[in-house]
Amino acid sequence: MCGRYGLNVDANDLMRVYQAIGRDIEEWTPRYSVAPSNTVPILIALPGELPAEIPAPQEPAAARTREPAVARALEPAVWGFRPFWAKEGRPRPINARLETVATNGMFRSSFRAHRAIVPMTGYYEWTPGPGRTKIPHWIHADGALLHAAAVTTSCRSEEGEARTVAIVTTTGTDRAGEIHDRMPVFMTADCLDDWLAPGKLEPQEGEELVHLAADQARRVASSLSSYRVSPRVNSVARIDPHDPTLIDPAETLF
Repeated sequence: MCGRYGLNVDANDLMRVYQAIGRDIEEWTPRYSVAPSNTVPILIALPGELPAEIPAPQEPAAARTREPAVARALEPAVWGFRPFWAKEGRPRPINARLETVATNGMFRSSFRAHRAIVPMTGYYEWTPGPGRTKIPHWIHADGALLHAAAVTTSCRSEEGEARTVAIVTTTGTDRAGEIHDRMPVFMTADCLDDWLAPGKLEPQEGEELVHLAADQARRVASSLSSYRVSPRVNSVARIDPHDPTLIDPAETLF
């Protein structure tokens, strides 16, 4: 699964890397701990023509994506999926399984028409430690930006309309699979438009996209590395999410 991640790239660099317009993400700043219920930037496709001017990508903040075939926007979303028909107080899934995302009643409508990318620079997973302790690991691609497949939807609440998102996961492989049996579905930069393409998918197109995403996940997983980090990241409430030392390699585990 993916229950915590980091994104140490600011809003302006994200817009340049993805060649996307920004909508209400100006306040986003680098964070090394992003938890469920946090508001995060997500990348979506917009219907219509490409904007006349899109931000030029810069290096080395993150790997350049190819020239987009569709207009893109970065928008805020709450991490925790809540479709419009879900009642208040019901669980809000943070992950959707790739194997069932096209058929699961919670996610299938969003998979067909409302897919997104969640940018991250790495994510955390845990393995058992002595006694009841858990050892945190930082899984990453040597500082490169990772593009996690996601599904998104909008719902209304007392605060107004809000977008929510769930990260798509699959069977863990390579180094990520040694730490946990699930991992995010990461897409390569040249396949972002395939996942984001606007319009409603036909069933056959959905099956093809699931197969593409599975292949992409395996490909990106082969490039991932990991190391142990301090157990202080285990407590979301006791850490500063803007603290870059959260992803420093652990000198001692306990």
